[in-house]
Amino acid sequence: MDNAIEEYIRSHIDPEDDYLHRLYRDTQLRLSYGQMASGHVQGRLLKMLTRMIRPKLVVELGTFSGYSALCLAEGLEDGAVLHTFEVYDEQEDFTRPWLEGSKYADRIRFHIGDALQLIPEMGLQDIDMAFIDADKRHYTEFYEMLLPRMRKGGFIVADNTLWYGHVVENETRQSDLQTLGIKAFNDMLAKDQRVEKVIVPVRDGLTLIRVKD
Repeated sequence: MDNAIEEYIRSHIDPEDDYLHRLYRDTQLRLSYGQMASGHVQGRLLKMLTRMIRPKLVVELGTFSGYSALCLAEGLEDGAVLHTFEVYDEQEDFTRPWLEGSKYADRIRFHIGDALQLIPEMGLQDIDMAFIDADKRHYTEFYEMLLPRMRKGGFIVADNTLWYGHVVENETRQSDLQTLGIKAFNDMLAKDQRVEKVIVPVRDGLTLIRVKD
């Protein structure tokens, strides 16, 4: 997105609160690949989607610094819960204090480990909303694991589905497993009649998926 357009959008939407602003800055300063954090515009969109869907059970794959988890939790109603999963245990020391120090801590359950293994073990079912923002090589696996656990009419949101524009390149190196993973996911999803879907060109591409009734 053009920088001037993005700045215009930021100045015309709900502001990023101080806690999120400090988390985003700390993410950029202390973590490698800080650009992976959702940021102001996408964060407000995630909160808005959560408000609209009004889920009781939300699952997030890929916690990273916790920015998107806090935005999702902010949109939850009383009694709703977010389970967020991060596969890299070295991330815990940074992320857990930010989650537990927020005013939404009681809505968040933070898990370290492989979501492909943990979610079936936990027996999570009737998921109202899921946010996929983890290893791009495994998007199709994440999706197929989540879909039978979603309630009818539930929503899956997949991040980075335009992947820096690489999805429209004619040739992809076989060593570029992230791009290959996103392309395979997008191609599979386009043919999946179990769901309705639309790609929104926000930031790096956000695909909204609704499980058919």
